[in-house]
Amino acid sequence: MLETRMNARVFWGASGVVAAMLVTTLLMPGTADHAFKAAQSWTIDTFGWFYIASVAIFLVVVLALGFGPAGKLKLGPDDAEPDFPYVSWLAMLFAAGMGIGLMYFAVAEPIQHYIAPPDVKPGTILAAREAMAITFHHYGVHAWAIYALVGISLAYFTYRKGLPLTMRSGLSPILGKRITGPIGDAIDIFAICGTVFGVATSLGFGVSQMTAGLAYEYAVPDTITVKIALIALVMGAATLSVLSGADRGIRRLSELNLILAILLMFFVLAVGPTLFLLRALVQNFGLYLDHFVKRTFTLYAYEPRAWMADWTLFYWAWWIAWSPFVGMFIARISRGRTIREFVIGVLFVPTAFTFLWMTVFGNTAISLDLGSAAGGIARAVQANLSTALFKFFEYLPATSVTSALAILLVGVFFITSADSGALVIDTLASGGEEDTPRWQRMYWCILLGVTAALLLVAGGLGALQAATLLAALPFCFIMLMLAFGLIRQTNADLAGVALAEDGAAIGERLKRLFVPASKAEILRQMNDNAVPAFRTVCEAMVQEGWAESRVEHDADSASLTIMHGPDQVMVYRVAPRSRPLAAYTAMDAPEGRRSVTWTLSASTIGVPGGRDVTGFSAEQIASDVLSQLERWKRR
Repeated sequence: MLETRMNARVFWGASGVVAAMLVTTLLMPGTADHAFKAAQSWTIDTFGWFYIASVAIFLVVVLALGFGPAGKLKLGPDDAEPDFPYVSWLAMLFAAGMGIGLMYFAVAEPIQHYIAPPDVKPGTILAAREAMAITFHHYGVHAWAIYALVGISLAYFTYRKGLPLTMRSGLSPILGKRITGPIGDAIDIFAICGTVFGVATSLGFGVSQMTAGLAYEYAVPDTITVKIALIALVMGAATLSVLSGADRGIRRLSELNLILAILLMFFVLAVGPTLFLLRALVQNFGLYLDHFVKRTFTLYAYEPRAWMADWTLFYWAWWIAWSPFVGMFIARISRGRTIREFVIGVLFVPTAFTFLWMTVFGNTAISLDLGSAAGGIARAVQANLSTALFKFFEYLPATSVTSALAILLVGVFFITSADSGALVIDTLASGGEEDTPRWQRMYWCILLGVTAALLLVAGGLGALQAATLLAALPFCFIMLMLAFGLIRQTNADLAGVALAEDGAAIGERLKRLFVPASKAEILRQMNDNAVPAFRTVCEAMVQEGWAESRVEHDADSASLTIMHGPDQVMVYRVAPRSRPLAAYTAMDAPEGRRSVTWTLSASTIGVPGGRDVTGFSAEQIASDVLSQLERWKRR
């Protein structure tokens, strides 16, 4: 029998929904395409205002968390260190977030807005400016705020509060214990299906660009057989990567892809109109800032036009639909970072790189189209988006080299999207388990490839894309709940931090900074402060009629047990905890030993998360017990 570490209801429930969707689109591709697209149009027309308002809220919440008091909280215990070096972390963010999209639309989108802008005359200098401002808006901080909100929520509740790495965990402050029931299962199934459909659709478009490039440059037939062969080849590589895990396969591929992308970008910058591009980057960013608030809330309510539904609303729905995948992935790789570091890394660094990328490719394409290409790039974009990038390279030196590098980049982005998608889905389907049997990871990786291949054969990618976008509406409501739950939880945790900071004596705090505490000192604090605090609370419980409470104390720990009925038990426990000294400490470790410091750690069975209560007085510990009791009762 195969070893499993799955949540069977979620695993098979999601598999069943994916199978039903595949059967529907395969048997009735035309009908499904029409029905889904009609529903998508109705949703965007009816709820476009809701998408615009929600994305603005997501951005405000993420900025407030990152640069407010909550920014100092870690996505993990207070002494946690990041799992990945900063550059590797950024490379994985970039590869999972928008890699294939940047390759596919780097030339196509600016040209499309240049030849058909919403507000100015097409094909003019004003249209060129407008095109880049719009492109920046669609790929800027709004998109990454959507990903960041989901990522912060998942990482915070998983690594700091001890809940499983699943979508339902972010709703624990609202749903409480109900996240372990059918509601939580439905949320995770929904996230898995959205990830499968979104990744499979993107993989289908990615392989279409690869075959278009091979046909354009090397006369390889652009047939369905070639596409399926490419899918099989790339998914084989993705399977090998996903079996090696995020620390090896995905990390190394992401670093390789970032290096290749930077090389390609700087080549275009060097051989293109370099000074013009540098000036354009500065001006594009200025236009982006100048129009920031206006575009954030623009709906063309007074002058309705189809452009809004075709572009901005479409993008917002697509980013929201992709957020379970990207948010889960960046949460998984972000343990140990502070919320502020996370927000800066996720919101601003990828955005800055994207702005540079889009300026180099987009402004060069527009400049060439106005000059030597004489409209050739615009005609290529209108004829076939998949070949636009390769038509663009024709007007630059070393066409064969850059085209080959572009095909390789799309292929590696293909692999990183597939393997990171499979890891995310496997984690969701396994109830947050990260160390799962190989067959489970292979199952989801193969399913992604088979889904993309079958839909390419049947022509169902458009239907599946529309269905994915439809899923954005209910998930938008889930994201608003994630935002509320995250604010509520961080505020509660900040109150505990403030209690510690305000109550600790200055001398004690200075001593902890410069002189490592010994275990004996921490045990003395436990006996002198924690045990009396427990007894005070216990006596108050008895006076109030809570007779079922007791204090237990041994040489290495102390605990207060509170019982409310036969099945409701809260245990507040304190015990010494050691951790290595920081590298900059002035204290020298004894020869052959690593120097450590000791803290008094408090944990509460029934309430996720632990706290450092070193230096707390008896009154402060009693207050913390009551705070944890209040949280426990709310659950």
